[in-house]
Amino acid sequence: MKTKYAIIIPDGAADYPIEEFDGKTPLQAAQTPNMDRIAIQGRQGTVQTIPAGMPAGSDVAQMSLLGYDPLKYYNGRAPIEAAAQDIKLGEDDWAFRCNLVTIADDVMADHSAGHISTDEAAKVIADIKTLFAEDARLKFYTGVSYRHLCIITGEDFEKIVTTPPHDIIGEKASKYYPKGKHAKMLVEAMKRSQDFLADHDINRVRKDLGENPVTSIWLWGHGQRMALDSFKKRFKLSGAAITGVDLIRGLAKLIGFDILHVEGATGYIDTNYYGKGQAAVEALENYDLLFVHVEAPDEAGHSGNAQAKKYSIEQIDRHIVGPVHEALEKYQDYRIIVLPDHPTPIEIQSHTDEPVPFAMAGTNVKASLKKPFSEENAFETGLHIPRGSELMEYFLTI
Repeated sequence: MKTKYAIIIPDGAADYPIEEFDGKTPLQAAQTPNMDRIAIQGRQGTVQTIPAGMPAGSDVAQMSLLGYDPLKYYNGRAPIEAAAQDIKLGEDDWAFRCNLVTIADDVMADHSAGHISTDEAAKVIADIKTLFAEDARLKFYTGVSYRHLCIITGEDFEKIVTTPPHDIIGEKASKYYPKGKHAKMLVEAMKRSQDFLADHDINRVRKDLGENPVTSIWLWGHGQRMALDSFKKRFKLSGAAITGVDLIRGLAKLIGFDILHVEGATGYIDTNYYGKGQAAVEALENYDLLFVHVEAPDEAGHSGNAQAKKYSIEQIDRHIVGPVHEALEKYQDYRIIVLPDHPTPIEIQSHTDEPVPFAMAGTNVKASLKKPFSEENAFETGLHIPRGSELMEYFLTI
């Protein structure tokens, strides 16, 4: 029987010590008996998921964690999400991530328009499609919540510079409009959406409910079509992914993983933690490796909500890490690893490119530092993997 593997990603869970938790990080403050058991039974360490000079995004980090060197394969975030939606990009197509955001008095107030529901967002994107219907170069595609896509044909955006909206919360939005060749086209589209959305029906309702309105589309994360080598061909293992966001679905499709859908997987703090855990336990019988991703800690970090981050980490530990580890122990050979893809510190509400902690346990993984899972303890072990894309082979073969 093949060894069974599980990789559990509490996105953005790594953090700095914060005053609200008496100098502890959210990971240290959270009750995580299952992560701690993995750390104590097995080993902790740190890994550099973001190569030097590359953006500290989940796209780069998750590609590393799946065993693919971003320096070789990375070509922008939006093409990955296009793959998730089975959008076939032509040679002249450029994909852009299209966030629905809240800009107030030219300040980026919310990168997610109050975590707008997918149903509401779908109506907004449908109207955006109508607004730009006369321009055949632009096509819009509905995603999940605030996360959508814009595909532009016939222009060269090789030299364009765009900025993720979650990196500029509280800053002047116009300062970060796209810059470079053909930037004018993107800026005009964003400004046109602002005029159109000012009195949109969805926004009137959201304002009445005290929710952040959608005031603009925000175009970023551009790139052209991408190809990745088959995971099964490289590692001789079948795989499946569980996630609530198109970024991970796209990466999964590009490497040949199956995607397991879970009802109520929202990509937010209210996601179905229990459902994800149960889906993973049930899928172990059919796959060699499971990749379980939870976006919630990252969203809490972007919101600067320490309590929500702590809560989401605890839910992941209780409903996903615990049940999956228990199920794995029933197999003759198994390995499990838990780690964030990057830090999303409460203090700065954005990603950083620092190393992240990991905890792994299972067959032939000898215990090292018998302490709970945390950034501090992982660093103390001295075990550091400088190239994130090499972690997969370490995890599979150590």
